[in-house]
Amino acid sequence: MSGNRLYRQVVAEITRLIQSGEFPVGSRLPAERELADRFDVSRPTVREAVIALEATGRIEVKTGSGMYVAAVEKESHANKAVSPFELIESRVLVEGEVAALAATMIRPEQISQLRQVLDVMAEENEFTNLGRDCADRKFHSIIAEATKNKMLMDMVRELWDTQQGVDSIRRAHESVCKPDPAVRLQEHRAVIDALEKGDPQAARLAMRQHFKRALDALHANAEEEAVAEVRLKLSQNRERFSANRMIDTANSAAD
Repeated sequence: MSGNRLYRQVVAEITRLIQSGEFPVGSRLPAERELADRFDVSRPTVREAVIALEATGRIEVKTGSGMYVAAVEKESHANKAVSPFELIESRVLVEGEVAALAATMIRPEQISQLRQVLDVMAEENEFTNLGRDCADRKFHSIIAEATKNKMLMDMVRELWDTQQGVDSIRRAHESVCKPDPAVRLQEHRAVIDALEKGDPQAARLAMRQHFKRALDALHANAEEEAVAEVRLKLSQNRERFSANRMIDTANSAAD
């Protein structure tokens, strides 16, 4: 394999093997070293692929046990009547408190995982939305896992499923992520720093500030769309009821 983003090819190949049944649901995947040898890539490349596969729900990583093929969720989020604003408000409330609790419990190896995922996010900002979102989801999942609270982990997963499963919300999220990737990375670094210091208040504030910027961007986009819609209607009305058009129509009728 060759190319700048080898891990994408590894993701595609493992996904194909899962779909073909060679790696059935519930089975344990080969170890990291075996996968690296099989696909002729480095172990860091395999780790990046694992992050993406875990974030999308294809595999489950069990500490001390290994990587397992996960059952694909059948529930669809496509028909949820949820607005982007409602989702972000929920994330502010839920993930702010998750970060605060995680700050009191997070382990050094989880901090290292967060920094590794942040490195992937930095690289993915130059490429596709898919890779960036996979890394972003993994980042927030690690924080939820640090709480050791299954209900909180499920809530964070549900919020992400909704964000990625509802078209209107996914498009809105992408629109606020594209303009300022450097700012988003700095926001994530601030969260890591607060978690590493074990400061619940700072972790809560950093997480909420992260979502506040996204919420402000959503409001700005909504205002721009509303203004554009009003301008379009005014233009259409101006054309429809213009004096010249009415005179031309009257002259045509007289002829």
